[in-house]
Amino acid sequence: MPVPAAALKQKPLFDLPHAPVKKRPLPPGRPREWYVTHNRRLKAMRLAIALLDAGVYVPNQARDETIRSTAEEIGIHPPSDTTCHMVRALMRYSR
Repeated sequence: MPVPAAALKQKPLFDLPHAPVKKRPLPPGRPREWYVTHNRRLKAMRLAIALLDAGVYVPNQARDETIRSTAEEIGIHPPSDTTCHMVRALMRYSR
């Protein structure tokens, strides 16, 4: 089946790195543990993306030292053991 000419002329959706979404305040009234978990997940996601950009694609390549050195490179506080475990879990389940 032929591809329409309009589809061939479209630009790719992500040809440039995107700007981060504007930060909004977290919802009030939740238990403290919710905020801790939420921020831990965000940090783990940032680290997993940075590791993937650096060429670390397999969770067993992402040892705690590697994750912590990556955190230092991108300018965030060193992650805890729990956050390092979460980074590896994100890398494992994204495959």
